[in-house]
Amino acid sequence: MDATLAFFSILGAIAVGMVSPGPSVLFVARLSAEAGARAGLAAALGMGLGGFLFAVLAMAGLTALLAQAPWAYLAFKIGGGAYLLYLGWRLWRGAQEPMVAVPESEPRSASTLRAFTLAFAVQMSNPKTAVVYASVFVALLPATVPLELAVALPAALFLLELGWYTLLALGFSRPHLRAAYGRAKRWIDRGAGSVMALLGLRLMADAALTR
Repeated sequence: MDATLAFFSILGAIAVGMVSPGPSVLFVARLSAEAGARAGLAAALGMGLGGFLFAVLAMAGLTALLAQAPWAYLAFKIGGGAYLLYLGWRLWRGAQEPMVAVPESEPRSASTLRAFTLAFAVQMSNPKTAVVYASVFVALLPATVPLELAVALPAALFLLELGWYTLLALGFSRPHLRAAYGRAKRWIDRGAGSVMALLGLRLMADAALTR
């Protein structure tokens, strides 16, 4: 496949998977609605960095590694599932806590760093994202990867992930959406927590069945 065609085909395939609802979308939407745009943008940066690393790993042959070492994929599924289950429990437990807005005058370095770190962890703990990246790269990369494609593709995917989650962060941090979230926080958090926990349990169950 031509390098230019491969570049845009991979971007398109990743974009389709990226916008579908999942742990990353739920996390950034909820965080932005509760903590505001600054925390949401920090989370978007964490998601972008995760996408960049997945692209680098896929370029380096993640699919071949997982095929040759099934135990690595099994461990990845169990670890990712456990983390999503933990996040779901945290969301459910905190569902009844009132939403507290951070005053603009307060420094937010700690909260933005935490948002970035948690988002990066959510992105990297999702085996589905790793498999999508690896599968798309294997299917669409040319047999010989030109240097310019190897450099441009991870950078472009970083910007793609960053752009999508930035749009989510800015959208869900709007005052009317924040107000709506505040009114329905209890049910939204419990719903999001349940989805994350179920995804985590499903990953762990799949891992158990494939042993």
